[in-house]
Amino acid sequence: MLTAPLPADTTTGPATTRVEAVMRDIRQRIENRSLCAGKRLPSIRSQAESLGVSRSTVVEAYGRLTAEGLIESRPGSGFYVGHQLTPFSLAETQPGLPPDSDPVWVTRQSLLADEASLKPGCGWLPAAWMPEQDIRRALRTLSRRPLAPLTGYGTPQGLPELRQLLSHRLGERGIPAAPAQIMLTESGTQAVDLLCRFLLQPGDTVLVDDPCYFSFQAMLRAHRADVVSVPYTPHGPDLPALQNCLLRHRPRLYITNAALHNPTGASLRPDIAHKVLLLAAQYDLTIIEDDVFADFEHRPAPRLAALDGLQRVIYVGSFSKTLSASVRVGHIATRPDWIRQLVDLKLATAFESGHFSAELLHTLLGSGSYLRHMNGLRARLADAMGIALERLQALGIHPWHRPDSGMFLWCTLPHGLDAATLAHHALERHRMVLAPGNAFSLSQSAAGFMRVNAAQSLDPAIYVALEQSMEACARRQA
Repeated sequence: MLTAPLPADTTTGPATTRVEAVMRDIRQRIENRSLCAGKRLPSIRSQAESLGVSRSTVVEAYGRLTAEGLIESRPGSGFYVGHQLTPFSLAETQPGLPPDSDPVWVTRQSLLADEASLKPGCGWLPAAWMPEQDIRRALRTLSRRPLAPLTGYGTPQGLPELRQLLSHRLGERGIPAAPAQIMLTESGTQAVDLLCRFLLQPGDTVLVDDPCYFSFQAMLRAHRADVVSVPYTPHGPDLPALQNCLLRHRPRLYITNAALHNPTGASLRPDIAHKVLLLAAQYDLTIIEDDVFADFEHRPAPRLAALDGLQRVIYVGSFSKTLSASVRVGHIATRPDWIRQLVDLKLATAFESGHFSAELLHTLLGSGSYLRHMNGLRARLADAMGIALERLQALGIHPWHRPDSGMFLWCTLPHGLDAATLAHHALERHRMVLAPGNAFSLSQSAAGFMRVNAAQSLDPAIYVALEQSMEACARRQA
């Protein structure tokens, strides 16, 4: 992999500085796994040309790194990355990013915040909105059953009765998935992770939306993928940009939300969905459709998996957002031949996907209590969305798009305010977690945006703290 010429550095002697800079560049590429164990390094000549230094500088840098054991020399063949690699660090995959633009910053701060903290930037519903009594009833039902099936391992593909129910639910959305085409996982996150293990090799290119769910970025970097992005519009990906990206980068995979897109709340328009699938076929692109917010919808939007028939689209779902973050059940729907291989991979990496949680979910779905819960939840979210929009706009914060349903608003800040600066101030002064736009943007082009969770934004104290932080940041920028 060629890199840009090294910048000039006059802090020490030129030769020493250049050697250390070459060593630093190689170390960084090894640490973030763009150079993997056993991979051949560029030749001395090509490395010198790509970095804009002399061959003698590269010879000395390679010699020092060999002495450290980081790389090894193979006479007649060249230099190779050694097999004793330093532990992988996600933070090193995007050096130079401010902490509040890090892909996992929002999640970390939201999970660390105590009950007294304000969390309009987090990605889940308030605990009080979850169906506590329904879950307790389901637990009592399970407690009356023989204990052995609940404490043992489940079947490799997941509870057959639950897969039958999920097959029926997917069929209602036009997705033709027989129970044999469905595999249970611990969560939607584990489902995407397994699919990345299944489909990707280090260095493969993967396409995401810009903005996109920040965990996609973090996960793909952990898989040593080369991540590229395409701008997202209120109706789906920007089609000319998508085609250009497919032509230039030939990505192996595209991960997206077709409905209630995270963070924008947008949903895919039918004509754009059709063109996305045509481009996928033309460029041999596999698509993971992450649909964990499906049950929040009032009116179902088109699903790529339904239009495609699960040929090159893999469907992922979960109940963590709607039911309980602790009832860890996700699912993958895809081609039967891929399911068999994914089951083997799950057994090798996770062994089992949570039989007890699957039994509990099956009880909740089968009793009708989940359906009643979601009917009430959608109405409650609609009210919260109206309140949040009114209060945000009073502060000069406006929605980029007005979602039909769901809990997320993708908002523009006034006065050229920087969302990362605002998030830092709000956390430090008001114990309030915000979600700055660049945490979702691979291109770092969303500095003036932030994601707001309407369900977590009903406390009037949020808007008082937000206004004070905005005023402080505006004075600082003036």
